Amino acid sequence: MKLLFLACLNPKTGNHTTAERIRSYIESAGHTCELRDAREFQSPADVVNLVSEHPKFEAALAIHLFKAGRLLMDIEIPFGVIFGGTDINEDVKVEQKRVVMEQVLLKARFAVAFTDKLKEEAELFLVSQSSKIYVQPQGIQTDVTEKFCWTEFLRSSEWHCENLLNVLVIIGPKIDPVLSAEVETVVKRTAGVFLAQERCQQELHAAMKRCFAVVNSSVSEGMSAAILEAIDLGVPVLARNIPGNAAVVQHEVTGLLYSSPQEFVHQSQRLLSDHELRERVVRNGKLYVEERHGVKQERETYQRLVDTLH
Repeated sequence: MKLLFLACLNPKTGNHTTAERIRSYIESAGHTCELRDAREFQSPADVVNLVSEHPKFEAALAIHLFKAGRLLMDIEIPFGVIFGGTDINEDVKVEQKRVVMEQVLLKARFAVAFTDKLKEEAELFLVSQSSKIYVQPQGIQTDVTEKFCWTEFLRSSEWHCENLLNVLVIIGPKIDPVLSAEVETVVKRTAGVFLAQERCQQELHAAMKRCFAVVNSSVSEGMSAAILEAIDLGVPVLARNIPGNAAVVQHEVTGLLYSSPQEFVHQSQRLLSDHELRERVVRNGKLYVEERHGVKQERETYQRLVDTLH
C-alpha cells in the first residue's frame, strides 16, 4: 500500500523526528510511505491533485488535525490522523479552527493521542469520537554521538566560570521569528545564558548527557520528546507544570515540576544539593520510559492502525 504522510517538517524538530520514526514503522511493515511537508500545500485541492498521480496513493496519514489534517478533507482515500499538542492546547480556542478539526476527526478512520489527558480534552472540545481515538505514547530510542563539544559556550564570564552548573544553554531552531528575536534580545543582556543552533538528534543527545539537567519551559505541550529523551539518557528534568508535561513527569518521582520563576530556582537548587533526590528521579525516570515509551509497542500500534486503511 502506498501512503501519503503529511506533517510540519521543520528540520531538527520534535515533529520531524516523530514523523520520521512513524514513517519507518510503516515502511518496515512493507508499505510505501511518502513523507511530505504540509507547508508545501496551499489547499486541500493541491493534495487531491497529488494523490491522483500515478502510481496513486491508497491511504494517507497526518500529524496535527488543523495544520495537516485539514488538507486531507477532499481526498477520496481513507486516512488517519495524529493529534499534536497545538491541536488541543491552542487551535480549539479558535472557533474556525475547531470546526475544521471536528470535520477532520469525523472523516478520519482513526486518530491517535499521545496521552489519556489529550484524548479526554479532544472528547471534551470536539465532536465525541471516542471509539476512534487511540492512546499511544511516543516511543523513545536515544542515540548519542561523542563528537559534540561545549567549547563555543564557555565564554569569559566570572559568574559561570566560578560555577559552570549555572550555565543555561538554549538549543533549537528559530521557528517563530518574533519570539526568536525577543529571546535573543534577553539573552544578550543576561550573563550565563547562551543560544545555540539546532543540532542533529545524536548531537543533541550528547549535549543532554553533558548537562546537569534538561529544562522544559513550554506553556503548551502535547508530549515532549525532549523530556522523554533526557529521562532515557539518565538526565534529570525540570519541566513547567502544564498538562502535557505533567502527563510524563511525576513530581519528585520521575522529574521536577515548577509553576513560576521562583519555583524553578527553588527546584533547581534542590536538585543541585539533594543527591538522593537526583538519583531517585533518574532511576525512576529510566524505568518509566522503558515501561511506557518503548518503540516496540509504538511500532505495533501504528502498523495495526495503518492496516485499517486498506
